[in-house]
Amino acid sequence: MSFYSIKDLEHLSGIKAHTLRIWEQRYNLVSPKRTDTNIRYYDDVDLKLILNVSLLKDNGFKISNIAKMSVEQMKTEVINITEKSSKYADQIQALTLAMIELDEERFEKVVSTNTLQIGFEKTMIHVIYPFLTKIGYLWQTGAISPSQEHFISHLIRQKIIVAMDGQVVTPTPQSKKFMLYLPEGELHEIALLFAAYLAKSRNHKVVYLGQSLPFEDLREAYNIHKPDFVMTIITSVPNYDEVEAYVKKLSKAFEESKVVLSGYQVVAQDLDTDENVFIVKKIQDLIDLIETVS
Repeated sequence: MSFYSIKDLEHLSGIKAHTLRIWEQRYNLVSPKRTDTNIRYYDDVDLKLILNVSLLKDNGFKISNIAKMSVEQMKTEVINITEKSSKYADQIQALTLAMIELDEERFEKVVSTNTLQIGFEKTMIHVIYPFLTKIGYLWQTGAISPSQEHFISHLIRQKIIVAMDGQVVTPTPQSKKFMLYLPEGELHEIALLFAAYLAKSRNHKVVYLGQSLPFEDLREAYNIHKPDFVMTIITSVPNYDEVEAYVKKLSKAFEESKVVLSGYQVVAQDLDTDENVFIVKKIQDLIDLIETVS
């Protein structure tokens, strides 16, 4: 069981804390618990209820009518909406509920439905990536458990791998070679996997080296494959103060290639980089790069 502040509920549902308090008083929607020191908190049941309320309200239901619904009635209406809705916000809410409830079937339904309607790439960009941003906030505040984060990350990772395996590369004179890896100690792999998918879907050769790769092993692989692009994503390792030195080391070691970088530790600071370094600040930057060299 996880515990949430009213600010956690605000960030997750999009409903202002002030509004939530009014609803508590006027409609008795949720009843916050209190710690021994009289601090208000909410639990998983409250979070799921507020996420359902938020989705229903965003789809035209009046709060006075929502308050009269049973939990099962709310759940039924929410499922009906998310199965029919084309709004990305509704799909992100549905994924959040699937994560909180550890509901793999619901996750599969949301992702599969969106993939059929708009394709895998747009599903990743418009639904999964904003959802991952929400997870990041939850993780930083301690509002989700490791089991919930691992559960949903594993399912997303599986989806990308399956989609990538389905891409058949037929090399052309314009095809380039991308080598992708994560630095030693870095384990946040989803963005790197999606980058590999994007390159492969544009008919480029991909050499995927995965998580936590020591620099000497990277150098050895580079000497074998001689890629046009070396890409990594730095989310937590190396740490903030060591990133610039690490980037310099990359650009010097692989000066005949373009070094493509992204991740919080890179984007969050103004790095002094060499000419062969390209920083991806948003996913469209990477798509534009990959399509420009095709």
